[in-house]
Amino acid sequence: MDDLAETFEQLRPQLLRLAYGTLGSLSEAEEVVQDAWLRLQRTGAGEIDDLRAWLSTVVGRLSLDALKTARRQREDYVGQWLPEPLVEDLAGEEPADRVTLDESVATAMLVVLERLSPAERTAFLLHDVFAMPFDQVADVVGRSPAAVRQLAARARRHVEQGRPRFPASAEEHERIVAAFAEACGMGDLEQLLELLDPEVVFRSDGGGRVPSARFPLEGAERVARALLALERRRERAGLELRRSPGTVNGQLGFVYYEGENLNVLSFTIDAGRIVALDVVRNPEKLRHVPLPVG
Repeated sequence: MDDLAETFEQLRPQLLRLAYGTLGSLSEAEEVVQDAWLRLQRTGAGEIDDLRAWLSTVVGRLSLDALKTARRQREDYVGQWLPEPLVEDLAGEEPADRVTLDESVATAMLVVLERLSPAERTAFLLHDVFAMPFDQVADVVGRSPAAVRQLAARARRHVEQGRPRFPASAEEHERIVAAFAEACGMGDLEQLLELLDPEVVFRSDGGGRVPSARFPLEGAERVARALLALERRRERAGLELRRSPGTVNGQLGFVYYEGENLNVLSFTIDAGRIVALDVVRNPEKLRHVPLPVG
């Protein structure tokens, strides 16, 4: 059992990435992976030829079932639903290193995946991201290999349409995020407009627990003025903004307190401009977040 547990722990980051990519929730992903471990203990390694493939299949099925339930629950969600952010500070502390961070868990990708059906999302992740053969994906999704090919193809088209065409390098991303913070702090509308894409979207997820916009704001002028209005409102209310940079789903973002409310802000950048701003304020989604210093 010790050898089995050690092997499982080696596979855990990959399994968490699969479950998190499917569900957009770290807490739900951890429950799925734990359930897979319990099933493995009951089955025993002697009954399994390929442990990695077996666990990926089990986690895929459990995640798909959980996603179907979550989708029904999210229909009643108050305001905009955003994925639970994976945050690590610049020192690389927990919890984000429990999940292998790559494009498949970037905020922009997760927002696009949320628009897919559960079967499309699962087929795309298992085949295109985790390189699982279509016959095995079919076993997870419960459809024929030909049907799964079509699901993955439809999902791939949606993903290509929604992901940045010209994503920023790490250096460019950091430069733009720093310029954004400076422009907001200085109340510089012109600088903000230079940084924002004309069709930028600003989404805020409070889950009905803390104040947030119920619908996305769209357009550079509207978003920029709303951001500066929020800054002025904080100043008038005497709310201290304690902001700390850190990675959000693998890219530089901000973790900050607005009064007593914790926020996680992520940026999506395409062709040198910010195309999306996503801020998670729902405290239920921020339990894993390392708190900002100061």
